[in-house]
Formats: sequence, structure tokens, C-alpha cells
Amino acid sequence: MDGLIIIDKPSGITSHDVVAKARHIVRERRIGHTGTLDPFATGVLVILLGRATRLAQFVSGVDKAYEAIIRLGYATDTGDRTGNPLEERRRTTGWSSEEIDAALQSLRGNIQQIPPMFSAKKIKGQKLYEMARRGKMVDRLPVNVCIHEFDAIKRDGQLYKDNRDGTFDLFVRVVCSSGTYVRTLAEDLGERLTVGAHLAELRRTRVGPFSIEKAITLDELGTSFGEERLGTILLPPDEALPELPFVHLSDDDARKARHGREVRVAEAHWADGAKVKIYGRDGQLIGVGDYNATRNEIHPSVVIAQGNG
Repeated sequence: MDGLIIIDKPSGITSHDVVAKARHIVRERRIGHTGTLDPFATGVLVILLGRATRLAQFVSGVDKAYEAIIRLGYATDTGDRTGNPLEERRRTTGWSSEEIDAALQSLRGNIQQIPPMFSAKKIKGQKLYEMARRGKMVDRLPVNVCIHEFDAIKRDGQLYKDNRDGTFDLFVRVVCSSGTYVRTLAEDLGERLTVGAHLAELRRTRVGPFSIEKAITLDELGTSFGEERLGTILLPPDEALPELPFVHLSDDDARKARHGREVRVAEAHWADGAKVKIYGRDGQLIGVGDYNATRNEIHPSVVIAQGNG
């Protein structure tokens, strides 16, 4: 059983929990996800099954899209609603649309972020959130990320919701590079609006080409498996590689590629070192290779097809 399933992760469970539940449902030992979602967050979680797990690296680094509610009025020690409130800077009045737009604009494009302590990022083999729970704080180096879109979404014609308690809820859409922390965006936005801020809600709506419209719940996964309809929701492995160029090989070259051996190709216009999808003559994805422009060869670096023949 090789392929991808797009899960709509519910709130209240970890991404690891989703993988464990999916493993139990489909009875597949080789299974994994391609990008952690916090327990309070919901939305797209790409699950890889079988030999398709070898393609995780190609999905993990793609752009992602989110819809979120940023609560303006106070920050928390985790940057989201699950944390303890920090110093409050509540307001009795809101902001103009020009002030909101200027603050959002300042956080678009290529920026640097310092990973939050309450995150799954590892330093010297230890996850930051595990150290944070022990009360240990460590220095973190800033990372480069790209914020392609960071826009306010009007609800009922309003730019934000006044909660009548000194806090305001701003609905936003974010499209960003892999490795972006939306909670850090929320905190930085608050700084620009001279107020504390944290994430009240977070929903991932897209991972690369996989949108929330393609996602199913864990209950729907169980029903499909029980009714032997898993094939209707299991996406083929090459769906994880929509942007890569490809080549179809002869039967002899396909056998070589399945065993990880280099194969010569007709002169191509790919850049040296380009990743290339490798197919057999029957259209089956064999794997992904690295193109050597000098030798006009492809070296299979990830092989998912079985090496028979």
C-alpha cells in the first residue's frame, strides 16, 4: 500500500496521534506525516504510506497556507491560546485599516524569525518544547523565511472583532515558506500594533498542491477502509512531486534504475543536479534521481519501486 492520504487534522490531538490512528486504521506499519501541526491547530496533514514515505523530503519543504485568528490584547508564553498570559497591553479602541495594512505589509517578503521555545525544532538533539516545559531557555538563531501573503480577512464586513474586554480578534490569511512559525508572525504583528498578541485559532488550508478540499477526517478514513474503498482516497506517490521534470525509461534502463544504478538519457535541458522523476515504460513511478548534465545521466537517489528484474 503506497501513496498519500490528505487528513483534516482535528484539534486536541498531536500530529503523531494522527499517524498512530491512521496506522491502526489502514494496518500499514510504514506511515508518516510531512509537517507537524500543533495540537490546538487543525487542517491539512499529508500522510505517506508504504514506500511513499521515502518521498517525505519533497513534501516537507513546500509552501503552506493558513487561516488564523490573531488575538490582540495580550501575549502568552507559548504564543498561542494554550499558554499562560503574559504582560497585558489591552486597548479600549481599535486600529484603522491603514494601521492594520501597514503592520501586515511590514511582515511580508523575506524576513527572519527566531523559533519559539514551544516548538518542535531541535537543538543538539532536543526538542525546544521539551526544554521549555522543564523551564530551560536556550538561545535560538534566527531563520530566514518568506511570507508570500499576509492579509486580513473581513468577517461580516468588519476588519476585526471587538471582544469588549480589551482584546480584538483579527482574521488573517498567511501563505508562507516551509519553516515559518505563524505564532511568531502573530507576536510580531502585535509588536507593530503596540499590543500583546497570540494565536487564538490556526487552520492549515494547503500544503503545496494539497488543499483542505482534498482532505478527509479520520472517521472517513476508517469508513473507506472498512468498506474497502481506500483506493478512492489513496493518491499515487507521484502526486507528491508535481513540480519535478520527468523521464520515461526503457525496460532495460528501468531495471537498472530500480537497483539504484545510473542511466543515460537523451540530451536534456535540465540544470546540473536537478531532481527528476523516473518512470518505467508502463508509467509506474520508479523514484527520483539527480541529473548529471556533464554525463547526461540520472543517478536514482530515492527508489520506491521494487527492484525486481
